[in-house]
Amino acid sequence: MSDSGTARIGVTGLAVMGSNLARNFARNGYTVAVHNRTAARTQALIEEFGDEGTFVPATTPEEFVAALERPRRLMIMVKAGGPTDAVIEEFAPLLEPGDIVIDGGNAHFEDTRRRERELRKRGIHFVGAGISGGEEGALHGPSIMPGGSDEAYTALGPMLADIAAKAHDGAPTVAHIGPDGAGHYVKMVHNGIEYADMQLIAEAYQLLRSVAGYPPARIAETFRAWNEGRLDSYLIEITADVLAHTDAATGKPFVDIVADRAEQKGTGRWTVQIALDLGVPVPGIAEAVFARSLSGHTGLRDASRELPGPVSEPLEGAAAERFAARVEQALYASKIVSYTQGFDQIRAGSETYGWDIDLGAVASVWRAGCIIRAVFLDRITEAYTARPELPSLLSDTGFAQEIGAAQEDWREVVATAARQGVPTPGFSAALAYYDALRAPRLPAALTQGQRDFFGAHTYRRTDREGSFHTLWGGDRSEIPAG
Repeated sequence: MSDSGTARIGVTGLAVMGSNLARNFARNGYTVAVHNRTAARTQALIEEFGDEGTFVPATTPEEFVAALERPRRLMIMVKAGGPTDAVIEEFAPLLEPGDIVIDGGNAHFEDTRRRERELRKRGIHFVGAGISGGEEGALHGPSIMPGGSDEAYTALGPMLADIAAKAHDGAPTVAHIGPDGAGHYVKMVHNGIEYADMQLIAEAYQLLRSVAGYPPARIAETFRAWNEGRLDSYLIEITADVLAHTDAATGKPFVDIVADRAEQKGTGRWTVQIALDLGVPVPGIAEAVFARSLSGHTGLRDASRELPGPVSEPLEGAAAERFAARVEQALYASKIVSYTQGFDQIRAGSETYGWDIDLGAVASVWRAGCIIRAVFLDRITEAYTARPELPSLLSDTGFAQEIGAAQEDWREVVATAARQGVPTPGFSAALAYYDALRAPRLPAALTQGQRDFFGAHTYRRTDREGSFHTLWGGDRSEIPAG
């Protein structure tokens, strides 16, 4: 099997994402081998899009591998989990040392680490590539977060740079994130931030509707105006489009005919679960995950609708406009906090797994192509590039000043929401996180005292080193612990 084929890269798994990535490579001048378990899908791709570039269709794994030049670059685009393992088991025996297998799905990073270890024993490189941008991004330019060996990235990186989205300065939105599972880990956290971002935007919408009294079309105009400033982002842009849309069947605002139950595919949950394992506080992301979960508990919600509480009273005229301006401040400040939590989690994972992730490079990769692309990612890139040791985005002078300027409005929005009974778990969690960081003392001292009382878990003192335990059931004297 030493003869080389003609295809620079191959894609197996030709659902929409896989098909669009294959077309993206072909459009950029690469000969692409294509394969699918169901041969009819391969044939359909050739028939419909064969004129976009040079494709080499293959009906069997053997034909597919034979079509690839050395080192073989084989991209897997199938469902994460068992199906990915099954494809690897099918193709790995056909590969040789130095070949590269790329998983472009939404794999759990621990699965990627396992697969990388197993294939490394055979001399095969395994790259876990987080890809963001959805179907359109896959075709026109996604944000790509590959993790794997340096050697694999040397052979693969230039090709990924060609198909990646380009930021406003022309830089491709791809970077070698780090070894083994680093790429899929960063993609996981990207999705966690995405959950938080979407929740904050949804809360801003609800406040503008319930408190400011704006109809969806007016809120769409508000979001379009916000998108001209510091909130400029893909999610703000599409929010305006969704809110402006009218349902053709009923003539009602589209947002009013959609069931208020948000679904999720799991990456947000993974982010929170791993944050708990690492001991990293990400309450904004967690509240976003829980908000989606709560929305789906329709029985519980139906049973609770008559519970006592305030009913929001919409404002009018200038008062409504002033409140809308406050919401913009609260949204921006809360977004900064959400990104802060996400980058803190990336740093913690990097330290735990020895990945040495460049946070500035991560921010740069997210500037275009991905779902959370936003204008202020340029500033995040600059902040971490200038100070790689920056302990938190909130430690950056520029962001700290903006948070300071948003203080009064942010707090007033959260207080108004509480008074009027409008749930804002994202805004509230972001503010609580911020205040917890800046507090001179936290009530955790009392919590630790309680733990020592009922479980002899010990505590540390502020005035001397060491761990101590109080004899609560006796004379309450203190003894050194351990």
